[in-house]
Amino acid sequence: MPTNDSPAHPVHIRHSEELGKLVRQLRAEQGLLQIDLAGLAGTGNRFIVDLERGKPTLQLQKVLDVLDLMGLEVVVRRKGGSRHGE
Repeated sequence: MPTNDSPAHPVHIRHSEELGKLVRQLRAEQGLLQIDLAGLAGTGNRFIVDLERGKPTLQLQKVLDVLDLMGLEVVVRRKGGSRHGE
């Protein structure tokens, strides 16, 4: 049964470290080593290490490709509430 932290539920990411933690958690749940994920994604192991550590300067397209490979999607929307500009 999914938990509130399950990717089946929206996860709000505001910092690269939070994204890295999520990637690390899901990779482990899928039984993959960092080197396995790197091979599947066609990247170097260092990229996966940096992604999981939350390095803020990684190439966006590569990050999106890894997320897609892991069965995740990125959805961008305005912040909630009825007030504009917040």
